[in-house]
Amino acid sequence: MEPFQFELESVCPDTGARAGKLHTPHGTIPTPIFMPVGTQASVKGVMPRDLEDDIDAPIILSNTYHLFLRPGHETVKALGGLHKFMNWPRAILTDSGGFQVFSLSELRKVREEGVEFQSHLNGDRHVFTPESTVDVQLALGSDIMMVLDECTEYPATYERARQSMEMTTRWARRAFDHYRGPRAESEQNHALFPIVQGGMYQDLRIASAESLLELNAYGYAIGGLSVGEPRPDSLAMTEVVAPMLPAHKPRYVMGVGLPEELPEYVARGVDMMDCVMPSRNARNGCLFTSQGRIIIKNARFKDDSSPLDPNCSCYACKNFSRAYLRHLFLAQEILFSTLATIHNLRYYLDIMRTMRGSILDGRFPQFLAEMRSGAKRESTE
Repeated sequence: MEPFQFELESVCPDTGARAGKLHTPHGTIPTPIFMPVGTQASVKGVMPRDLEDDIDAPIILSNTYHLFLRPGHETVKALGGLHKFMNWPRAILTDSGGFQVFSLSELRKVREEGVEFQSHLNGDRHVFTPESTVDVQLALGSDIMMVLDECTEYPATYERARQSMEMTTRWARRAFDHYRGPRAESEQNHALFPIVQGGMYQDLRIASAESLLELNAYGYAIGGLSVGEPRPDSLAMTEVVAPMLPAHKPRYVMGVGLPEELPEYVARGVDMMDCVMPSRNARNGCLFTSQGRIIIKNARFKDDSSPLDPNCSCYACKNFSRAYLRHLFLAQEILFSTLATIHNLRYYLDIMRTMRGSILDGRFPQFLAEMRSGAKRESTE
């Protein structure tokens, strides 16, 4: 078996939702999958033990930009690579850092060669090129690496989106030439995914996807769909692009989404997703449950002895009350962030596991209808 292989197990005939298995050097990933974000080689507030045992995440995401700046990719490499550095035995995907550089609008200059930017830590100037970001990720040792892309802002004019998309395509070709050239052996242990761009313009998205198919990558990502655009536009672009991507390879939409949005992307043929929302919202006291969102600081939870979510078996729900969690949040205890993040991530991963089971059993349309009904009910309460 090749080091990276995607087995497509079932496809919903009514929607195109897919269930599969992505085999990597650090384990098999059942899809569809949501990837917790561990930006700086750590999912904030959660020990790797909990990620592995309680949340049961088969893959997490770390960020090239942040690890490049601190502690440095050469340091991580000298210490045995990212898996050993953070004591994580399962798969890791690394973002190229393009989105983070995009967010530094006042501190970056984008040119054909690459991106010059200032560190948000100390102001030092650095340059990311399509080739250098491959080298940084190889040093980190992630299983799945992303090419450097320019994440087009929203809104963007057609011409701006076209120029950005075409440069992203040229950068992807350079990244793959580098990846498959002097570092050809890297394909044995590290997969490189190109990223479809093109803003909110259907013809640009189609052109981007068509050009990237020539790279014959192990998998493909759809980027630029979490930059402030209306969610219907994001779903519309996904619906255009996903069917164009190879059926026998994984499809990854970057940076999405809310719990009720996860099945919407899967219904459009997506296999992989990530987002900081479950962990960030947890730290801010917003908890996702089978009974709807809970804002834990609300006074009505002061004497509530019930578990956070009676339908969840995570450590937080099995052992602590809503009243206790509210107390921890108001007291600004670190333990709150840990318990809340464990729950939110477990909730997301449980959605993906249930959704995968529904695809395998031929029940995905019913699952999708139930999620839509729950989202509509919550929005009217």
